Amino acid sequence: MNSGFQLASVARMSACLLSVCMGLIFSGMACSAAAQESNRPNIVLIMADDMGFECVGANGGETYQTPHLDALAKSGVRFTRGHAQPICTPTRVQIMSGLYNSRNYTVFGELKPGTMTFANILQDAGYATCIVGKWQLKGGFEGPNNFGFDEYCLWQLTRRPNRFPNPGLEINGEEKDFKNGEYGPDLVTDYANNFIDRQAKAGKPFLLYYPMMLPHWPFEPTPDSEEWDPAFRRADAREINKPPMRSQKFFIDMVAYTDKMVGKIVHQLEEAGVRENTLVIFTGDNGTYTGITSVLNGKPYKGGKGKTTLNGTHVPLIVDWPGKAKAGSVVDDLVDVSDMLPTMLDAAGVAMPEGFEPDGRSFLPQVRGEAGSPRDWVYCWYNRGGKGKAKEFAMTKRYKLYGDGKLFDLESDFNEKSPIPEADWTDEQADVVKMLSQAIKEHTRK
Repeated sequence: MNSGFQLASVARMSACLLSVCMGLIFSGMACSAAAQESNRPNIVLIMADDMGFECVGANGGETYQTPHLDALAKSGVRFTRGHAQPICTPTRVQIMSGLYNSRNYTVFGELKPGTMTFANILQDAGYATCIVGKWQLKGGFEGPNNFGFDEYCLWQLTRRPNRFPNPGLEINGEEKDFKNGEYGPDLVTDYANNFIDRQAKAGKPFLLYYPMMLPHWPFEPTPDSEEWDPAFRRADAREINKPPMRSQKFFIDMVAYTDKMVGKIVHQLEEAGVRENTLVIFTGDNGTYTGITSVLNGKPYKGGKGKTTLNGTHVPLIVDWPGKAKAGSVVDDLVDVSDMLPTMLDAAGVAMPEGFEPDGRSFLPQVRGEAGSPRDWVYCWYNRGGKGKAKEFAMTKRYKLYGDGKLFDLESDFNEKSPIPEADWTDEQADVVKMLSQAIKEHTRK
């Protein structure tokens, strides 16, 4: 065998070995990436519409039946100091972006184009993403996609038809009207469950964000109410003001149906075999409608939607993750909706994008039963229309300081009727005011 042939043979063998080795390396990298993806938890974030803290039985609510939420609290973690903005759109903007409204809330009913959301980040990390329920953030048919959702089944994306009986929805770029006695919450929940089933079969981690339509007014019979009429609103092109849109009886029924929808989602996670690897978070977007008075721990509790008092921002917060959450625990740390984004990224093992600094902080350690890094205060910048002077405050568990300098002791003055005169501040209160003043100064709109 001549030397040229031998050299050529060696070269071919070397190239072959190199090719095999590189193949093994890339194959290993692909397997590693696939393993990492399959180990990532699924995330389900459900946010009720106009359902305050007092509406959940596990929180001490006595007016409503919420067995599925109570069960979720028993197997997971119940937070007693969860807070949102006083009304829907400001909360929707804050929860999706992880930013206080002073930074990016400009118009009612709109999420500012170009805003980065938790869906954008998780989508970039390989998650399948879906949103169902209520949108109310403009952007047209492409809006949900631009904000990180692969697919959607929504109400109030391009129009405002009926949301409950015989509703109109937007589903992946198409307006669809239902006139055969369908109920909006059932339709969007069924879409969500179909998404869960498809992703579970595909073995891909998923994010499901479900900002609910329930139990927002109009307060009307649900399919479980004796008064349910499948023909109700069938002839209406849009949601209009007609009786019995303010009946507390039907609000009670709608809270029960809210709970039922949560139960359907959890059941689907179990049926699809992904319950054990799914982080489930349930919260609310603001306090209960002001015309509703409930009973909480034996005392009357009036809804405070649209107000900056505690009954306007105090919302339920229940978190469950089988095997990870400390089952049955109750946490009284302060949490607000800006904390959802970092908590979900923390659970997914996804790094914060470079240069992005949210206002929230992860409460995942508390879910696991660890001390974590609890907030000393929560902050609120509230202007319904997004422009002009805002009502803003920062508060600890006990004290609330407004931007105008008024200080309230929430333990003795829940309804904030009597601000504490500055001349009467104790040394402790003066220190609290100093801390909260700095928080307001740091986060107010510049």
